Amino acid sequence: MTERTGRPAAPSGSGIPHPRHDDDPALRGRASADGHHAEPAQAADEDSGAGHARVVAPRPAGPGAGAHRATPAPHDDTEPLLDDTTDHRRGAGQRTGPHVADPAARAAGARPRPSPRAEIPRPLRIASEACARMLVIAAGFALLVFLVIELRVVVVPVAIAVLLSALLAPLVRWLHERRVPRGIATALVMVGGLAALGGLLTAVVSTLVDGTSQVVAEVTDNVGSLQGLADATPFRIDVGVLGDQVLQAVRDNQQTLTSGAVTTAATVGEILAGFALCLFALIFMLHDGRRIWGFVRLLAPRARRSRVDVAARRAFASLVGYVRATVLVAIVDALGIGLGLWATGVPFVLPLAALVFLGAFVPIIGAVLTGAVAVLVALATEGPVTALIVLGVVLAVQQLESHVLQPVLMGRAVRLHPLAVALGVAVGVVVAGIAGALLAVPLLAVLTAAVRSLVASREVAPRAVDPLRPREANPPPALPG
Repeated sequence: MTERTGRPAAPSGSGIPHPRHDDDPALRGRASADGHHAEPAQAADEDSGAGHARVVAPRPAGPGAGAHRATPAPHDDTEPLLDDTTDHRRGAGQRTGPHVADPAARAAGARPRPSPRAEIPRPLRIASEACARMLVIAAGFALLVFLVIELRVVVVPVAIAVLLSALLAPLVRWLHERRVPRGIATALVMVGGLAALGGLLTAVVSTLVDGTSQVVAEVTDNVGSLQGLADATPFRIDVGVLGDQVLQAVRDNQQTLTSGAVTTAATVGEILAGFALCLFALIFMLHDGRRIWGFVRLLAPRARRSRVDVAARRAFASLVGYVRATVLVAIVDALGIGLGLWATGVPFVLPLAALVFLGAFVPIIGAVLTGAVAVLVALATEGPVTALIVLGVVLAVQQLESHVLQPVLMGRAVRLHPLAVALGVAVGVVVAGIAGALLAVPLLAVLTAAVRSLVASREVAPRAVDPLRPREANPPPALPG
């Protein structure tokens, strides 16, 4: 059924009321004044869904009436279809209805207000964002350093175990490739390493114990020559008076030395505990290194996991190359200086050679300090001429190390600028003492290889990178084009 308005009537039960002019006195009065029958139709606005009513003008009843035109109905406070409630989507106190302008329409012609970010100059905004990121990175680095210092009793042994695993893991894999079970291969490598270390320590200690009396006698015999050498200098140093002053200083600081002995005992306890922890960690790294890394790599985001895995493999390959080259350099240094000491008749050849071997693991300062100890022992036991000869041997070996051994042995696996090495060793000494000096350069090598891999433009699969081959430390060159 269609009403005279030209619109289909609302079905019954739709819930839309149809007001009639017979029920409304106001509409009945207007219909009488206009001379035609008014029957407004009303429907809900389906497009906007806001509940506004639309009133259609009455159709003229007289003949020849043209097309009807829609006229807005006058507002009546008694009209029940006008929704004049407060919309919960708008602000409090804003009313909605047919006489309230639409906010979207009201804002259409308004000029948009610039955001506070747009009012800041672009260079200043970029600089401030960069400073904020740098502050966050610095805070994280400071927190990491603080944790390392506080937990150095645990961190240092584990770090040394990582260095030793980089040295021994290739040997374990070599045995495993010859059909030796991995557990047995790990046990063989650990037993062999401990036997070599124990034999070296036994030889050093026995040499020191057996040669102490001989060295004391030689130093006493050379006091005269040392006094003559001191008189020849402009400082006029009396060796006898200097020795008496040293003895008096020991007597005056006996209590301090006693407390220092207690501290030394505690330090020895920490060293033994650290050695046990290092040994324990090394066994598991050699036997279950792949499974340990497989768990650690899960901490990386899934989207970056493959790239992080490749970077870690290249970093460990760089560490393998560094440790292997450092061990070879240390062996050459110990053999060269040891042969020079043996040829000149200086006592304590084996302990001094072992000291030179350990000092080679600390770049720059290690070789200088151990060489100085060898020269002083030669001066005290054999005289100034022998000391000068030993000094020449030490300088020759160090030049061979700096200009031939390190560039050839380390190659492209470890590419660090000498300034970076010097600064790293200095920072390591300040932060963690001797352990910091020992671990500073390996840490720099690992970080350099990891960063170089992360920023590489060419991606490779993790299985394509062998972490035990030093030549895998650097990413392949980018493809042309």
